[in-house]
Amino acid sequence: MSIDVYLLFLLTTVIIVFSPGPAAITVASQGAANGFKPSLLGVLGVANANVIYFVLSATGIASLIIASNMLFSMIKWVGVLYLVYLGVSVIFSNSKGITVKQQGKPSKLSVLFRQGLIVELANPKALLYFSSLLPQFINLEESLYIQLLIMGVSCFLVDLIAYGLYGYFGHKIAKGSVKSWMVNTLNKLAGGFLIFAGIRMAAVSAQP
Repeated sequence: MSIDVYLLFLLTTVIIVFSPGPAAITVASQGAANGFKPSLLGVLGVANANVIYFVLSATGIASLIIASNMLFSMIKWVGVLYLVYLGVSVIFSNSKGITVKQQGKPSKLSVLFRQGLIVELANPKALLYFSSLLPQFINLEESLYIQLLIMGVSCFLVDLIAYGLYGYFGHKIAKGSVKSWMVNTLNKLAGGFLIFAGIRMAAVSAQP
């Protein structure tokens, strides 16, 4: 995997992870109710759930490559279309401002971890995301397992940083909210980049 392909993978992952979703709202709410440091247990739960989905996806992709390069190439093109579709969906979504409410009683640390884990495991889009994303950046001429290891560690670190910021964010604005126009602006920028990433990977996939 070349450095430019890795950077594209990293930026795509960052954009998708930072896009507000159920896990982000859960962690932000945990930060609001329990403080920043306790919310890190929720962050760890989300990150571990994504590790499970990553391993499932990576195992399937490895088996697919061994079975058929042609089928693997077809999956790559499906992934390209998925990235473009995801970008268009994000651009035209009408997201409301994120509101985090303080709960009356702080939760136990084990409960925070379990909440993060369950919320992310209950989101099948995470599995679809990994299954669609990983093939776009794999170079069949290089070590498959080293590439998957690099991408897996990168995803885990991005999860910790991104959701950690959501926990901190929730802690700081427990009684406030983010305005709709701010979320919509971020959506437009994120969607535009996802479309760019899809087109960029389509160009790479089309090369002989």
